[in-house]
Amino acid sequence: QLSCLLRMVTLHGIPEDLDSYPKDLLLFLSPSDYAATGSCSQYFINVGEANLDVLPRESPQRKQLLLEALACLKIPGTQINQENAEILGRLLCDLDGEYIRSSGGILLKDLSQCESFLPDQEEAIRDVISSGNTTFGPPAAWSAFTLRELTGLIPVFDHNILQEIPK
Repeated sequence: QLSCLLRMVTLHGIPEDLDSYPKDLLLFLSPSDYAATGSCSQYFINVGEANLDVLPRESPQRKQLLLEALACLKIPGTQINQENAEILGRLLCDLDGEYIRSSGGILLKDLSQCESFLPDQEEAIRDVISSGNTTFGPPAAWSAFTLRELTGLIPVFDHNILQEIPK
């Protein structure tokens, strides 16, 4: 339905008020099409607020969105900084484990908003948390507030991490 709606909206070119349309619509528009009305980073800010689950997790379209976002933001290597994490929004949920490890604890709070994780991502999250090299510190220093901040990641924690968290 969204793909069909986009065809109708863009029948006579890209409308200038495209940002006023539902963000989910942008998932079916390429950044180069959007470039006429704004920057690619603005496009990915909007896409980052969209419901990515409209596209299947492993779909070529969703993978392509992430690749184009990384290219647009000119992210060298696999380290994501806080500014780029904010732009990527929900696209962070599709980053592979290498990005999660390289970026350290910067992504943890954002990743806790993701619906699910692939095994590679889960392992990377556990590695980052176990290192204790995050803004939250090691699990032994966590409080109830920390657990609330990371609620979405709790299912990923293994026995070792859970044992370290103070009662």
